[in-house]
Amino acid sequence: MTRLCARATAFALALALGLSACRTRPPESAVPAAAAPPTAPTAAVPEVIPRVEPRSRYGNPPFYDVFGKRYYVLSSSVGYWERGVASWYGPGFHKVRTSNGEAYDMYGMTAAHKTLPLPAYVRVTNLQNGRSVVVRVNDRGPFVGNRIIDLSYTAALKLDMLRNGTAIVDVRSIDPAGAPAPVPATALAPASAPAPMAASAARIAAASQPAAASESGAASSPAASPGYTAASPPASSAAAAPPATTPAGAPLFVQAGAFSDPANADRLVDRLRGGHLGSVFVRTDQIAGRKMYRVRIGPVPDVAEFDRVVAALERAGVKDAHLALD
Repeated sequence: MTRLCARATAFALALALGLSACRTRPPESAVPAAAAPPTAPTAAVPEVIPRVEPRSRYGNPPFYDVFGKRYYVLSSSVGYWERGVASWYGPGFHKVRTSNGEAYDMYGMTAAHKTLPLPAYVRVTNLQNGRSVVVRVNDRGPFVGNRIIDLSYTAALKLDMLRNGTAIVDVRSIDPAGAPAPVPATALAPASAPAPMAASAARIAAASQPAAASESGAASSPAASPGYTAASPPASSAAAAPPATTPAGAPLFVQAGAFSDPANADRLVDRLRGGHLGSVFVRTDQIAGRKMYRVRIGPVPDVAEFDRVVAALERAGVKDAHLALD
């Protein structure tokens, strides 16, 4: 069992910006192994039906700071797509107030996310077994490790991730108003400087842009300010749309950087080889008529190996590594 995300109650600035409902979650090792067993028929709980809702009064500041990182709340969830590691939280927080002021229901189909507006709807697919659920995002987090979403107990049960506590997932926004399908996106990348979130479609769609659209990894500027998460420039409109579904068991990799200059990719590969990271290679892709050279490591079979590689890359100075499919 894992309850991996820490909440932001201890941060005065976050409180002032409307995150007063956030809470501090103990690390996984601090949670008792014998948590109270569920008493509700969780397996029979239906998925939520996305509907148009007004933006919550609470939990939607322009930005907030947690553990030295700044997070910019998106103006819209339209176009959001991300792959990474999910965790879940349960008995210790049942009926505790969430960031948007609602009571957390571990038996409901909800989730916590760092930057999606509250509320929002997303489809979460476990890439390791193909199971998929729709959840309503009404909370903030997770703020521990490289987790991208924190699921309710029932959502985690339906994805068959309770035993391991985590799973490698695909998270895609659902637009109740029937907006166009999402464009490719990955985890938010550190920005060179914090900036207010603009309420424009370009900035919204860019919040999860693939790293391949710009130089990244070892080529990051030394002057960049690590620890801030912000929107990136908009992705090219010529980028291919994501597949409707992702096959379970597809090879998973860690992307350490993407470059337009192959020499930069080769330099990063040379730097990483010999660092006990596993297979390090360059994958060449054609995007909008332009070649991109992606430095990847893997495949990685599970969350533990993904965490190990990402931690090793951070020690090597690569701060924006993320999950990628072949």
